[in-house]
Amino acid sequence: MQKKVYIAGMIDEQSEQAVNQAVSAITGVTSCTANALKAQVLVDFDENTPGIEDAINSAISGCGFDVLA
Repeated sequence: MQKKVYIAGMIDEQSEQAVNQAVSAITGVTSCTANALKAQVLVDFDENTPGIEDAINSAISGCGFDVLA
């Protein structure tokens, strides 16, 4: 499944890298592409992994950014 997550606070490449590393480390995530200019993260993941969407949101929040949708 692919999901677009909108976030606030991501402003540069370092922010993108932090989010990419945090989200990519989650079991069940197959790819992650953060884009500061669009204020979004595009995540491909296995929707059958229990709690994965909450884990993705927590990983983004753990980087210091607010998940908007």
